[in-house]
Amino acid sequence: MTYSTAADQEASVDHPPPRRRRKYPVVRLVALTVGAFAFLFPFYYMLIGALQEEPDTSVGGAFPNPSNLTSNNYSDINGSIDLLGSLANSGIYTAAVVFSTLFFGLLAGYSLAVLHYRGRGAAFAVVLLVQTIPFQLLMIPLYVLLVRDYGLGDTYLGMILPFAISPTAVFIFRQFFLQLPVELFEAARIDGAGEFAILRRIAVPLALPAILTVTLLTFIGPWNDFLWPFLVTKDADLQPLAVSLANYISNLAGRAANPFGSILAGACVLAAPVIGLFVVFQRHFTSSDIGSGVKG
Repeated sequence: MTYSTAADQEASVDHPPPRRRRKYPVVRLVALTVGAFAFLFPFYYMLIGALQEEPDTSVGGAFPNPSNLTSNNYSDINGSIDLLGSLANSGIYTAAVVFSTLFFGLLAGYSLAVLHYRGRGAAFAVVLLVQTIPFQLLMIPLYVLLVRDYGLGDTYLGMILPFAISPTAVFIFRQFFLQLPVELFEAARIDGAGEFAILRRIAVPLALPAILTVTLLTFIGPWNDFLWPFLVTKDADLQPLAVSLANYISNLAGRAANPFGSILAGACVLAAPVIGLFVVFQRHFTSSDIGSGVKG
């Protein structure tokens, strides 16, 4: 058995063991650069194509002549489909779906994770079962129910109701609340707090990472969706931007001076909010300190 002296310990503190050098740093950097270029190039080409006055489908089109750049494509598509109005419709439709998904998802997830009642396991099994059913199988029954029976065609409510409750959001919130220490809820109940107060003051502030995740995942769906709003509403004043772009590609693009540029201009407007939302939210995708409220 060997014993280290004080001098040896001091030497080990002053001179820590050398770190292992990473192998092949240049290869890793090149691989990451190529991957980033492959990921970002479609967005770059979409932006450049939306600014070209004359379409150029060759390789050189990715690096156009500055004299060939213009903003007329945005003006052309705005004159055809009312770009700002369709963008506002997409905002209303998507914001309502995101808000209702968060509201009902938090309530259902908290109930399935924290509360104890008969049938809780069966309710969660139904949530999992609903996730396995493709929405395309439900479109025709939902269309008949909402449009023909309830008369919700050409309304925002008819577009929003099928997506007001998301089983995916319920599952995410349930799994997150299961990670919270039970002592947090028990201490709040001892202090006389009700379940809604516990949800609002304790569970929701700690669930910020889950809320951001559900918001981003939910936002992408209705923002890019065109099939269900296309079935529900035929009124151009209520159609979201994705539906307006689909109608433009089918009926009006052939009449434009630069149809490809106009289509790419509309795609840029449609993609910009999603990219901006991801850039803002990705800085907050960090796990919360869920154990900080528990002593010991």
